[in-house]
Amino acid sequence: MEQTERYIVAVDLGSSKMALSVALVNGDDVQILYYKERPSEGIRYSSVLNVTKAYNVFKDMILEAEEELGIKITQVVVGMPKYPVLQVVNTARETDRGEDADITREDVENLKRFAQNNYPLEDDKRLIYGAVAQSFSDGENFQVLEDDIIGMTGDVLEGNFKLFIGKKVYLDKIDQIMNKLGVPASRKYFTADTTARVVLTQAEMESGVALVDFGGGCTSVSIYYGNIMRHYSSIPFGGGNITEDIKNECQISSHLAENIKLAYGACLPEKLQSMSEKIIHIRSNSADPDSQLPVKYLSEIITCRVEEILMAIFYEIEKSGFADKLRSGIVVTGGVAQTANLGNLIYDLSGYKSRVGYPLRKFSFKGCDGIADTSATSAVGLIMAAKEDLGVACAIVSSDYASVLLNAEAEPQPEVNEMPGTVEPAEVVVETVKPKEAGNKGEDKKTEGNKSGEGEKPKKRMGWGDGFMRTIVGIVKSGSDEDDRA
Repeated sequence: MEQTERYIVAVDLGSSKMALSVALVNGDDVQILYYKERPSEGIRYSSVLNVTKAYNVFKDMILEAEEELGIKITQVVVGMPKYPVLQVVNTARETDRGEDADITREDVENLKRFAQNNYPLEDDKRLIYGAVAQSFSDGENFQVLEDDIIGMTGDVLEGNFKLFIGKKVYLDKIDQIMNKLGVPASRKYFTADTTARVVLTQAEMESGVALVDFGGGCTSVSIYYGNIMRHYSSIPFGGGNITEDIKNECQISSHLAENIKLAYGACLPEKLQSMSEKIIHIRSNSADPDSQLPVKYLSEIITCRVEEILMAIFYEIEKSGFADKLRSGIVVTGGVAQTANLGNLIYDLSGYKSRVGYPLRKFSFKGCDGIADTSATSAVGLIMAAKEDLGVACAIVSSDYASVLLNAEAEPQPEVNEMPGTVEPAEVVVETVKPKEAGNKGEDKKTEGNKSGEGEKPKKRMGWGDGFMRTIVGIVKSGSDEDDRA
C-alpha cells in the first residue's frame, strides 16, 4: 500500500510570540505532534522588522523541534502579515466560450488567477496576498456562488473577486529568514481565511459572522456571509498596547505589566464582584518604596484600551455593509480573546452576541501544551490549509524512527506554565498581606464576573514566572477580615 504520510511544519510570526508546530498528516487524519511558542523578537504588527533577531529565535526553535521529534525539517509553511493589508475589488471576464461549454473548477481558478495577475498595482513594492471569489455570472444568471456556477454552461464566464494587497518587502524578509535557516518557505498563506476555517462553524459563516483576531501587535476583522469572506480589515493595535498602558500608568517594567495582565486582567471593573476589592502588592527591588495596584484600577486601564480597539473594529464592520447581517454575532480569537468580561463589553458597546474562538477539533494531539488555546488558532489554520495541498511535505524522518513514533505511547508531559522571557520558577514563599483591621482567617474564592460564551472552555490562567513571583508579594483585600492565599 502506498505511503501517504507527510509532515507539515507551520510557522506563525506573531507580534508577541513566535510559534512552531509540526503535524503528521495521513489523508484526512491530522495529528499535531509538536507546538512551542517563544517571545517574539524582530517582529512588529505581525511583519518582520529585524531579520537577524527573528532568525536567531527561529534557529533555536527549529533545532529544538528536530531534536525532540527526530526529524529533519526541509521546508515550512508561513502565515502572511495581517497588517497592513489593503482590500480591493476586481472583475475578470471570459467570452466566446461556446454556448454549450461546461464551466469547470479549472475555469474558475483560471479566472481567479487572471483577476489577480491583471490588477494594476500602484508599484512593484506591493503584492497580492490572496483573492476570494464573491460571485459569478454566465451571462444569463447573476450573483451565482462558486459551487453553483461549476457545472453550468454558458458562452460567458464572469467573476467578481476581493483582492488583498500587502507590501512585498515583508514577504521578502520572511524568505530571507527561512533561506538563512536552510528551510525555505514552500507556501505562504493569507491567515485571515485559514484561521477562520478552523475557528468558525459552517452555520456561522453561512448566517453571517465577524471573526475578530485580537493579537499582540494588531487586531483584524474578517466578515463572512453566505459562506464567503466578504470583508477584511486590520488595525495596528492589540494586546501589546494594553501591556504598554499598564506599564506607563503603574510605572513598572513591560515584563511585569504583561504578567499582571495575564494573571488579573479583566474588562468592566463594575462587574468584577469581589475581585474589585483586591489590591496587588508590588515589592520594589530597589530603593524605591513598594507600590500597590488595585485590581479595579487595573481593569479600568484595560477597559479603556480594549474599548478603543473594539470601536475601531465596529467601524470596519459598519463600513463593510454587512453590519445588519451578522446573525451569529462576533467570534473573538487570538491571545487577548480570553480576557475576562470581554464578551460583556462587546455586547454593551455593539449589541452583538459573542463567543471565544478556540480551534475546532479537526485534528488530534497529545503532549502539545497550548495547541487548543485561542493563541494557537493561526498555527492550526496554517496546518489545515497545507493539509489540502498534497505537494506540501516539510520534513523527512528515518523509517525506524517513524515506526517508533507512531506505535509508542507518548510519556505524560509535566504541565509547565512558563511566562515569556522567564526562567524556571524558583521556590518562593508568597506572603499574604492582611489589613490591620483583619480578624479571623478565612478563604475567599476569586470571582471575575460573567464571561462571554457561557459553557465555553474556561479561561486559562497562565502561571507566574520566577521574576513575577519575586515581585508580587501578595493580595490585600481591603475592608475584609478574610485572607486570600495567592
